Amino acid sequence: MLNRRFAELNHYPFRRLAELIAGPAPATNEPPVDMSVGEPRHRPPAFLHEIVARNGEDWNRYPPLAGTPELRAACAAWLQRRYKLPAGMIDPETQIVSVAGTREGLFSAALVAISPANGGPPPLALMPNPFYQVYYGASICAGAEARFLPATKATGYLPDLEAIDEATLRRAEIFYLCTPANPQGAVADLTYLKRALQLARRHDFLLVVDECYAEIYSGSEPPPGALEAAAALGGVCDNLLVFHTLSKRSSAPGLRSGFAAGSKEAIATLVKLRSYNCAATPMAAMAAATALWQDEAHVVDVRAQYRAAFDAAERQLAGRFGFYRPAGGFYLWLDVGDGETATKRLWHEAGVKVLPGAYLTQPDPDGSNAGKPYIRVALVYDAATTEAALARMARVL
Repeated sequence: MLNRRFAELNHYPFRRLAELIAGPAPATNEPPVDMSVGEPRHRPPAFLHEIVARNGEDWNRYPPLAGTPELRAACAAWLQRRYKLPAGMIDPETQIVSVAGTREGLFSAALVAISPANGGPPPLALMPNPFYQVYYGASICAGAEARFLPATKATGYLPDLEAIDEATLRRAEIFYLCTPANPQGAVADLTYLKRALQLARRHDFLLVVDECYAEIYSGSEPPPGALEAAAALGGVCDNLLVFHTLSKRSSAPGLRSGFAAGSKEAIATLVKLRSYNCAATPMAAMAAATALWQDEAHVVDVRAQYRAAFDAAERQLAGRFGFYRPAGGFYLWLDVGDGETATKRLWHEAGVKVLPGAYLTQPDPDGSNAGKPYIRVALVYDAATTEAALARMARVL
């Protein structure tokens, strides 16, 4: 009676985490701190609330599935500014679609890209390992076989593109890539992105680049994007979708607003799919999103808050647990020997909740798990809260 594909879905990491740390309350008088989820705790800019309130009369209207013309124009203009794209490279009418947060869009991308098997082996969905669970769940539900590409310290925390064999590339119909990477914070350079796009075009699969952490970075130069690679390869967006969101950039995960950009064919198919399966972002939220994509001042403040959190982390953890300051994103990927054991101790003894690295990493065929020694720590609080929580972690570990 039920779809058998769902039996292939493992427990979502946070359900596994809840089971792992179930039991007595933490043995500490200090307030608990949840650093397991990448949910920004900073306040979004005040004008977000003001715009939503001003557009209250629109709650009785069905929002356009592709996004309002104003929102799509703001997204296209932001892409052109942020990535220095040639004028007119991204048409807001045909190459931008609003999504209800990138999770919805990334899941739908698999349904857009993956076709049923024609009697042979199932198509492949390529993804980094560690991986975002949505990539895996979407691929399974679309009828693909997930193929996990090691993204370890030895590979620079990104998949080694040259290590992917031809047979795998021929079967691939989608390749999920995250840069800056979750959880390790590695940034793919322009050469890497161009090579990934060239492989997508040579083997005719859809390259889906999750750039949700692109505005949170450590250096003076922002991370390059896949659309820059497309511009360098002639300016067309064939075989490419990129995703951006306001959840991280603007500390507004509750707004549920992001967008996809790229291939006209893929965008048109995504719009068609969303007309069947999607409740679009409300009009008032899209009005606020339009203003957020047009404003850079608040993003500078957001980035400064994350840099302050990493400064605190460096003070507490430098030289310990394999600490390094990532190029992008807001996670620590710490080598604590055994991630599950450390997670339980940190919760029960320090009241700090983190995520075992093994819950983000698919085991190898021999049963080993490259994520087992690690924990992921989300630096989503202000610097003072972050430093206090990390001091508790350091004391327990």
